Amino acid sequence: MSEHSRDRLELSDEEVRDLLRSLRHKDGNWIAWGKACHQLHKAGYDPNNIFEETGFEAAVQNQVIVAAQVYDSIVEVGVSDRAKAYSEGPHSDVLYEFRLLNRQQRSAAVELAAEKQFDVDDAHSLTRDMKLTSRLSNLPEGFTSRPGDAVAYQCWRQARQKKDLAERTRLIARGLKFVQTDGARQQLEKLLSEISAPPKYQAPRLPFYRLEQEDELPRLVPVAGEFPLSASDIETLSPVTAIEPFRITTVPPNTACIPVPGWQVVLRAADPVAVLTRSTDLPNAPEGRTEQVVVVVDRAVRAWNPNSYFLVETGDTVDVAWFDEAPAETVLGQVVLILRPKRILDEGHLIQPWQMDD
Repeated sequence: MSEHSRDRLELSDEEVRDLLRSLRHKDGNWIAWGKACHQLHKAGYDPNNIFEETGFEAAVQNQVIVAAQVYDSIVEVGVSDRAKAYSEGPHSDVLYEFRLLNRQQRSAAVELAAEKQFDVDDAHSLTRDMKLTSRLSNLPEGFTSRPGDAVAYQCWRQARQKKDLAERTRLIARGLKFVQTDGARQQLEKLLSEISAPPKYQAPRLPFYRLEQEDELPRLVPVAGEFPLSASDIETLSPVTAIEPFRITTVPPNTACIPVPGWQVVLRAADPVAVLTRSTDLPNAPEGRTEQVVVVVDRAVRAWNPNSYFLVETGDTVDVAWFDEAPAETVLGQVVLILRPKRILDEGHLIQPWQMDD
């Protein structure tokens, strides 16, 4: 025999007719209706048939059945005469909301509902606040687990998070309406007094940022000058040193420097210097407009190889050159980077007032 079969209630045809007639005539109060509907359901009577014969919709049947069970549980636990009379009134919707609470919580909730004359919205909010508060391992100072304090605590908690003055005041007023202990009331009143007090400034968050990529932190490279330059201009230029992790750089007196993005090719250079020249003055210069460029040379690399360009001494000046075999000229360093200026698509736009068409 299945569990459903064991729970099935056997009713005679006459008993079914009596229950349906009682519902049709609405004999007794909603508690009696709920128990009658429950008996018919357990007997296997279809809720739609009950609706057709009594006018009780399926949703209403479910509400009064569950609410009647909640009523029986609070009577068994024990409630005041006022709470019992309130429950027996037209408040099946209120008791239905309390179905999610345990028996002790239901009893306390009904007492508060009777005292404050709850409607269904109040009951729904109370159940929610009691469930949320019951999950806390420790309540803040002054609050208890009583139903009114549960509402007061949730109002207090939300009010502290609101910046809108009217919304904070509304929440505190609601908490004061339902609060049940002096300690919780004092917490709400303290919060209310803070609203009219001058605002207290809190320390802002520190503006922390973290460098994620090498090129976000440039390397300062000393500038020898602009071509034409002599070998002495290159070799006598004092190097600059940087201290990690922020590349704090010590610059010798009368030394100009240029910031170059911290790309790996730049960071690997042991003794870099920079010179300025025109793009058309370079060997194998690309086609296009002439522009000023920065040539970064690593003075620490002077051994020839066919895969690189070098800065070499040619007479009284220096030049950038490539050699297919070891050169006779004096090599002053290997070219590691040629940096073009940032491309500005519309230079005139930068100095014109910004306008928007209507």
